[in-house]
Amino acid sequence: MSEPQFIHWTEADEACAARWRSESGLPPPKRVVVADDRINADAAYRLACEGTALLWRGDFQNARQLLQALARRAERKPRKAAPSPSPLESFNLHRQAQSQRARTLGMLLLPFDADHSVPLRRAPDVGQACLEAYGPGDAPYVASLRELLGLIGAHEWRKKGVEIAALGARIHPHYGVFAPVRSEYVDLVAAAPLPARTLAFDVGTGTGVLAAVLAKRGIARVVATDQDPRALACAAENVARLGLAPQVEVVAADLFPPGRAPLIVCNPPWVPARPSSPLEHAVYDPDSRMLRSFLAGLAAHLEPGGEGWLILSDLAEHLGLRSRDELLSAIAAAGLEVVGRSDVKPRHPRAGDAADPLHAARAAEVTSLWRLAARQAMDGNDSGDTTSTPSASG
Repeated sequence: MSEPQFIHWTEADEACAARWRSESGLPPPKRVVVADDRINADAAYRLACEGTALLWRGDFQNARQLLQALARRAERKPRKAAPSPSPLESFNLHRQAQSQRARTLGMLLLPFDADHSVPLRRAPDVGQACLEAYGPGDAPYVASLRELLGLIGAHEWRKKGVEIAALGARIHPHYGVFAPVRSEYVDLVAAAPLPARTLAFDVGTGTGVLAAVLAKRGIARVVATDQDPRALACAAENVARLGLAPQVEVVAADLFPPGRAPLIVCNPPWVPARPSSPLEHAVYDPDSRMLRSFLAGLAAHLEPGGEGWLILSDLAEHLGLRSRDELLSAIAAAGLEVVGRSDVKPRHPRAGDAADPLHAARAAEVTSLWRLAARQAMDGNDSGDTTSTPSASG
């Protein structure tokens, strides 16, 4: 556990301090002023852009309205650095804009009591949402309103769950665990031919959705691994709720559990770029570290004749962050062969949003399930990348 950080400010001519909380990993602001309902949006936005945080003492609902006003001011068209930026330039500009926007909007701060209540007029009961993200409180603290709204949204997702057609049930994501809202990759795992029904490893299980799908398909035992405590708790809760705990064992591990299996499944982060916050590790994989580590260790954990299923979007290829040749070379270097591939077009709303800065890449994106086997288990035929069997795009 990292040491607590503290935020400092002056109020009523007295020096004040409180614990600082930021799940996005932002450091406590160095300059803080106390603000209330009398401040206007232009003045607040100017202070936030200058790096001065506003500790709110006014009405909670007015703070929400102010945050919306700040967001409108932050929605500025990016400077045109080039007439036609490359996909990689578009991606980098988009990430820079996202980071700057998050930093600016994160400057509107709220006080919290030790029980996670917000001591402001018309503040809602946010105790459960904060408890799920922060754990039990032990002292007053300060956090951003923007982060609190994210906690509330995550709490609602956890209560409602995400409908998974392949399960005929809902998966309930915990705060900080990637929600399986992109159902196409789940459908690929639900449809691919099983090499065996005795044992499977689900590496990096997250919510446990793929482990649950494998168990529903009749695999007698599934070992689901993760190294994130939130993911482990989330997966265990989901498989128990689905009545699959006798089949699915959730264990803490960095990638592979001990032993070998005839089927090993992994859905690593798809974008080889540096995450800007701890919560982005489910999406961004610097230098494709998890992908490469999974490929490098796969052959040693497969039973003879077994398969590794790599579920991977090619969005990185369309953004210029990783080429198809690099992926195939990593597969070959790990002593693996491609024995089949199933493809599906994403169905999420961004794929059809022409206003999205990355629309061209998202429109071309394909998600694939690569069926991999240890090279020595092959009969000498190199199936390469030509054995793909595209599935219906839905």
